[in-house]
Amino acid sequence: MSAASAPPAATVRTARTAVFTAFAINGAAFAAFASRVPDLKHELSLSAGQLGVTLLAASLGSVIGLPISGWIVHHLGAARTLLGAALVQSVGFVAVGIGVTGLQNRGVVMAGLFLVGMGAGVFDVGMNLEGASVERLLGRAVMPHFHAAFSGGTVVSALIGAGLSAMHVSIGAHLVGVVVMLVVVTPWFLRAFLARSVEFDEHGSEVKQKAGIASAWREPRTLLIGVVVLAAAFTEGTANDWVAVALSDGYGLERWLGVVAFAVFLTAMTAGRLLGTRLLDRRGRIPVLRVLFVSAVVGCLLVVFGGPVLAFVGAAIWGVGASLGFPVGMSAAADDPARAAARMSVVSTIGYTAFLAGPPLLGFLGDHVGVLHSLLVVGAMAVVALLALPAVRKPEKVTGDKVESERVEPEQTPRPA
Repeated sequence: MSAASAPPAATVRTARTAVFTAFAINGAAFAAFASRVPDLKHELSLSAGQLGVTLLAASLGSVIGLPISGWIVHHLGAARTLLGAALVQSVGFVAVGIGVTGLQNRGVVMAGLFLVGMGAGVFDVGMNLEGASVERLLGRAVMPHFHAAFSGGTVVSALIGAGLSAMHVSIGAHLVGVVVMLVVVTPWFLRAFLARSVEFDEHGSEVKQKAGIASAWREPRTLLIGVVVLAAAFTEGTANDWVAVALSDGYGLERWLGVVAFAVFLTAMTAGRLLGTRLLDRRGRIPVLRVLFVSAVVGCLLVVFGGPVLAFVGAAIWGVGASLGFPVGMSAAADDPARAAARMSVVSTIGYTAFLAGPPLLGFLGDHVGVLHSLLVVGAMAVVALLALPAVRKPEKVTGDKVESERVEPEQTPRPA
């Protein structure tokens, strides 16, 4: 993009705030339902297996929504994509509320969760693409801050959900509140998104993505970035799903102490996203992620082998280690504006496979070796990520389908005497 065509700095800063809001809202919507899953299980009298199948509907919706999200964003723009995705999520939440509180019908709940998952997947790609555009215009790493906003939204929403559950507020009433939030707040912050006219390449011509998503699936760099994001999502998702259970089952701790360990992990991950951007700007993507993936392994080992006390220390180290892999992968997928939507759709689809396959994989291993020791699979995924890390290096020049003249990372640049 030429300097003449670049939007004013104030416009970019306003768009940055809007993207923060988008991430926080998306996190809050996700955690609102997640915080009521135990209540859903009770209301519908589901077994653990039935609950797992029911929740799989949301994952299936996301898996279907993610591959087409790049095409949608390219044709509609980020703002209209997020508005449509929020409406789809809202319909889904209403259906879930009716299915649980009104009809107590599992089929209606699953149909609603499918729509929630599809809307969330498209919303996710759209907000990440807008975030990558803002990051590129600012000229510094801010994507981790956006993902920290998502984490913050989940924490606040989960606490609200816990309080509403304690007060016996129905799931239907709770989800109606979520729908009101989505319908009212989303159009408000979307007004500050970047205009589609900003989507220009370095020569000033309008971005063309005629090659589409199919060709992005054949790009080795894009697939390797997807592997890094997959490992990062698995590292994060494993802790989200299993740390509390692992400490309770493995060390005999009270369930609430397991939840405290999860809170420690989440807080450390949020802090890592807030504080890690300077390191990315100063040291470059590869060395920072290399240290963080190793840290995630160290933290996981402390959780598994360190005993009840060191497990909490390990949860914090693990959280920092899991903080930047996902957002940096999204930034790397969007390095070339002309191919950002397609590549981010591919990377998101690969990455979110971890959230789909991770819980049953850990559950299977937990049945055989115990939940605590099953966490060791995080180490194997981190090794895979370390091997694929060169793919996230910032290219100096990108031309459509190719990456050319990759830039030397900051830590390799000679320093003046």
